[in-house]
Amino acid sequence: MKTQEDYVFRLENDPTVFGECAKMMAASDPWTTLQMTCEQCLAAFNGECKEIYILEKDRQIAGFVILQMCGTFRGYIQTLFVSEPFRGKGLSKMLLVFCEERILKVSPNIFICVSSFNEIAKKIYLDYGFRQVGVLDNFIKKGFDEILLRKSVSPILR
Repeated sequence: MKTQEDYVFRLENDPTVFGECAKMMAASDPWTTLQMTCEQCLAAFNGECKEIYILEKDRQIAGFVILQMCGTFRGYIQTLFVSEPFRGKGLSKMLLVFCEERILKVSPNIFICVSSFNEIAKKIYLDYGFRQVGVLDNFIKKGFDEILLRKSVSPILR
């Protein structure tokens, strides 16, 4: 699927690519602040009902998302990542639009968590229409909270 400026989304299932993505995560905030290892980041790609989409430009990974597509929080954006050289180009919004289109096919609710110290990501998500619905204190690591955000078009039961 072509997107602006020849960025391409693709569904990914290659563990080698997941390893590349995990290395990028482990070298970037919020994962560095949370002191997460590459192995811990790689574990995020495992599990049932996950869909991993890579955003590429010229065969380079510009970003990726990990979606959780079943369970109570079906439509949870578990990870949204933009690679350092591609930041500041509007790719976070592009990824959010892509996620919203995919998730709304199966759920009227979109969920995402953001680390309380990650002010840039928090602003992006709130500007996109997410609203804070809770705080998960000491969720990933003691001393660090995660803010649960939701964007909804309707209740689950209509």
